[in-house]
Amino acid sequence: MKHIVSTIFLFSTLSLFAQKREIPVDTMVVTQHESTINNTKISYTATTGTQPVWDDKGQPIATLYYTYYERNNVKKSKRPLVFSFNGGPGSASVWMHIAYTGPKVLNIDDEGYPVQPYGVKDNPNSILDVADIVYVNPVNTGYSRMLPDKEGKLPNRDLFFGINADIKYLAEWMNTFVSRKSRWESPKYIIGESYGGTRVMGLANELQNSQWMYLNGVILVSPADYKLYNTGQPVYSALNLPYFTATAWYHNRLPATLQQKDLTEILPEVENYAINSFMPALAKGGFISETEKQNIAQKVAYYSGLSEKDILQNNLEVSNSFFWKALLREQSGQTVGRLDSRYLGFDKTVAGSHPDYNAEITSWSHSFTPAINYYIREHLNFKTDIKYNMFGNVHPWDDSKNNVRDQLRQAMAQNPYLKVLIQSGYYDGATTYFGAKYTMWQIDPSGTFKDRFTFKGYRGGHMMYLRNDDLISANNDIREFLKQSASNGKAAKYE
Repeated sequence: MKHIVSTIFLFSTLSLFAQKREIPVDTMVVTQHESTINNTKISYTATTGTQPVWDDKGQPIATLYYTYYERNNVKKSKRPLVFSFNGGPGSASVWMHIAYTGPKVLNIDDEGYPVQPYGVKDNPNSILDVADIVYVNPVNTGYSRMLPDKEGKLPNRDLFFGINADIKYLAEWMNTFVSRKSRWESPKYIIGESYGGTRVMGLANELQNSQWMYLNGVILVSPADYKLYNTGQPVYSALNLPYFTATAWYHNRLPATLQQKDLTEILPEVENYAINSFMPALAKGGFISETEKQNIAQKVAYYSGLSEKDILQNNLEVSNSFFWKALLREQSGQTVGRLDSRYLGFDKTVAGSHPDYNAEITSWSHSFTPAINYYIREHLNFKTDIKYNMFGNVHPWDDSKNNVRDQLRQAMAQNPYLKVLIQSGYYDGATTYFGAKYTMWQIDPSGTFKDRFTFKGYRGGHMMYLRNDDLISANNDIREFLKQSASNGKAAKYE
């Protein structure tokens, strides 16, 4: 009886002190740090927390979790401020945060594979020496959440989960952030990876025309262009060929005449063939002559590492998923990764037209998930019982009225300062590097602004920065871009 009474008392006590599991609407935690970056010892402040999204009546309808790094003892008015977004849609702002531009990176080997114990280490290549950085988690990613009203009802999902809704509320949020942190004088940049590329193309225009916030630069990392993917036209399939070549070269599946060359020697030749020969052939569909069809199959096999039989049985139009399954079928029976085709996997059967799983995602989840949870709690001192969503529920996603290409072009037309840097990995099979080049070509059909675009390719995949050599070069390319896009006292006008 005594035991029963004690148990009842215990449960009663716990119920009195139990808390609802919810994220604070508006809060922050500030910590101080030191690191050596780009061979210079610096001190910096890390501010992490939540900042609300308000409706038109001034009521909070969501709160976004962010982390803000600012170097100490420097003049803020001239110092670039970089807003960083990952993609998905529905991905947390974790990948670039603790693997690319931030002051800490994952504990991984030089090629990007997980190493235990999981965690983080100093990033001597971070751009924090030259710019302050804000990592933003859109609604339902990281610790960001929609907020219920007084009756407990959540806001309409349409306010957040679509191309244009996403752009609109994030631009409003950024305006508030810049005002709170007194950064209106600073040169401003936005960087977006994968779907984040779509996001920041649209944000460039929204910020200028709805928030009156003009940018110096937009950085697209492995950008996803759904205007291209959703066409269902031969142009998309042809653009995949240089990626096939790069991956086949990496896995030693090209003919000796190509394999003995360096990758960057081969790719211009394949790009030229893809645009000038392969694309027109695919456009002919079933009315292509048998002779031309055989010639194309032979050449595509030569450049892709696949067999002519594979090419012909797919009517010349080989999907990426088939390529991931088939490239090593006759050698090791392994599959290659989607987002990074250096990674290898094993399927239940060697037969089939697509892999059972994405080998690279499982590897990345190994290292990123424990690392970000550990880092936020133990280094940044932000503690909550809310789950950190690596990938959040944002679907259905409204991808209609996708005009972000033209929105970026319009922003560039209105703003002579605005320049664009595109960074892509050669082994990315989801948002291919040549697809990113094609997007760059299509943003401004007149060619008027082509001198304001810079493209950089790297020997990694979607997250090329996981490879240490690319981590170094890609951060240095951003440093150079920040320097080249600085106004340096020059008036914003066309000559």
